[in-house]
Amino acid sequence: MMKVPLANLPAQYAALKAEMDAALLSALADGAFVLGTTPAANERVETLEQNVAAFCGANHGIAVNSGTDALLLSLMALNIGPGDEVITTPFTFVATVETVALLGATPIFADIDPVTFNLDAAKVAEKITPRTKAILPVHLFGQMADMTALAEVACAHDIPLIGDAAQAIGCAHAGKLVAEWSLLTTLSFYPTKNLGAAGDAGMVLTNDDSLNAKLRALRFHGSSGPYRYQYVGICSRLDGLQAAILNVKLPHLAGWNEARRQNAAYYAQALANVDGICLPETRADNVHTYHQYTIRVGNGKRDALRAYLAEQGVSSGIFYPAPLHLEAAYLRYGGKPGGFPESERACIEVLSLPVIPELTPEQREYVATKIRSYFTA
Repeated sequence: MMKVPLANLPAQYAALKAEMDAALLSALADGAFVLGTTPAANERVETLEQNVAAFCGANHGIAVNSGTDALLLSLMALNIGPGDEVITTPFTFVATVETVALLGATPIFADIDPVTFNLDAAKVAEKITPRTKAILPVHLFGQMADMTALAEVACAHDIPLIGDAAQAIGCAHAGKLVAEWSLLTTLSFYPTKNLGAAGDAGMVLTNDDSLNAKLRALRFHGSSGPYRYQYVGICSRLDGLQAAILNVKLPHLAGWNEARRQNAAYYAQALANVDGICLPETRADNVHTYHQYTIRVGNGKRDALRAYLAEQGVSSGIFYPAPLHLEAAYLRYGGKPGGFPESERACIEVLSLPVIPELTPEQREYVATKIRSYFTA
């Protein structure tokens, strides 16, 4: 029986061991740990900020502790708080919504496009009120939302877009890179992301000079200078060790994303005629990076298929098993069963298959063979 993991961080490390070890040892030797305390730490973080921003189509990158902090700081930079509403999706990781709630603002849910799993712009337009202070689309699984349509809605009401691109580094829509579409774009460098650190790490991207300056202050206790505080901020500084690791990995990211696309293309061919599943689709105007290769499994068979694959040594993932509007912490915002049917249906049908760049041709063939065998047995 072959083992096929959903992620393989040891294999990624082994491929880059010499570079990563040298970068980490250098950072340890010069004590370059906390941003703002040593020139070496500053240099590593600033290099990462500049290169990631350029990769994503932004003028500025502000490195922070996590993708969650990137969202929180973006909302703080726009002064979002009590009485304000932020429109977003219930089919996402909780950080997208909890950061809105933590600031005392109200998350307003809109349903998803069943093809891309991303926010439906028409549904967003229905939810806008005078209290709407931001629209927060999530570019899920490595594919951007329909930002052409969302930008039209946002511009018509003069509402800023915050793009949650935690799963979408390297993506594009309608010929523009991911950070070119939103006033603020957030990234996560969680270890299993397409570009992953050795722990939590994140970044905010923007082309706005004033927001760049404000975010840099907010991530360091709101400081505008030594022991001077312009804003109420938090402590969210990416450390030099994580920056050292990410600087080694970033030059490989485009190749890794292409390997994911090749693995996705194999599945698309190998599973094309399997009754019982629906394969993911890429919009014609999108560049997909396949953070996840997520199929739909109908007729209530998703969990049984997942259990069968596990018995055969194939790991898979359910992202996400429940829509946030039905979670206990968020019921206060008025969510009820049936309120967002596409999000609710996705939660009982989605299954993510191994698509990592370290996947071998033999492994992906094995995955496809086992799926076919399940549905033809």
